[in-house]
Amino acid sequence: MEFAVIETGGKQYLVKAGDTLRIEKILGEHKEGGKLVFDKVLLTDDGKATKVGAPYITGAKAEATLLKSDRAKKVVVVKYKAKSRYYKKRGHRQPYFQVKIESLK
Repeated sequence: MEFAVIETGGKQYLVKAGDTLRIEKILGEHKEGGKLVFDKVLLTDDGKATKVGAPYITGAKAEATLLKSDRAKKVVVVKYKAKSRYYKKRGHRQPYFQVKIESLK
């Protein structure tokens, strides 16, 4: 069972080939069906040997396909103070990428 730990969007993900995951949106022009390469690999394991980076492993990468670029459901933020007529309501939709990990190298 080969797996790796990659870093993207300030978060770390444990990935295997064939996994589908939601990550933070990556800046730049990206089209659905396009390829993405994650080169910030922190750890790899091929079933026999484990490599740990300091902080990253040179030459290691994870290749993925962009399945969907969308925005998450709305999160409503309400600020309220009693007896002072203070009430604020704001909504926010966080953009994300849904990617499928194709291979680990």
